[in-house]
Amino acid sequence: MAEKRLAIVTGAARGIGRAIVFELLRQGRLVAGLDIVEDQLKDLERASKQAGFDVLTRCVDITQTDKLTEVLDSLAEAHGGIGILVNNAGITRDKLMIQMDDQDFDKVISVNLRAAFVATRVAARSMIRNKFGRIVCISSVAGVMGQAGSANYAASKAGLIGMTKSIAREIGKKGVTANCIAPGFIQTDMTANLPDMVKQAAMEVIPVKRFGTVEDVARAVAFLASDDSGYISGQVLCVDGGMAM
Repeated sequence: MAEKRLAIVTGAARGIGRAIVFELLRQGRLVAGLDIVEDQLKDLERASKQAGFDVLTRCVDITQTDKLTEVLDSLAEAHGGIGILVNNAGITRDKLMIQMDDQDFDKVISVNLRAAFVATRVAARSMIRNKFGRIVCISSVAGVMGQAGSANYAASKAGLIGMTKSIAREIGKKGVTANCIAPGFIQTDMTANLPDMVKQAAMEVIPVKRFGTVEDVARAVAFLASDDSGYISGQVLCVDGGMAM
């Protein structure tokens, strides 16, 4: 049954990841949330209990390949495999390209893209065995359109799109779909700290004239993770109010 399939969400403790966890829980999924900040994971556990749900949590640095692989393998073994993987974890290190050093670039690629590859590699093995899987990668309109001052971030998010399309071609015949969601300007802690001038400029290029919510993204993820989306694969769904069209 669909509700028995384990769903893994990376970057689960805050923002979009947290909303995804709760949306999947509401659908009756067994959810494991991964994050690097233990206190925030504890808060996620408390909030889920207050809402009447139980969530599994694992504190892990997803850039440590061996540790991430160990955690995911352990969860898969304990729960009959991984049915859904949401690669949501992401960071920014924004600077103009000529000021960006190798560390700024490599760190963002490591968290946003390389760790997603590692997680997908582990999950895909389980999905292929079970002949079912839903892989959803959280990209960004920055990966579709580019974004000044974010060459590293845009590269990582564009890389997710290329990787996801390749995965969709490789393992689609095994009952596994792979798709990307590209959020636009979403109200999170990260965007709350942006200058008003930046927010105003963003609003001018959003046709629906509002910023998105984390729930807007979470509902799209839940659809792509569901049985109803079985004939959708290799796609990029922009949840952006029309910003990138």
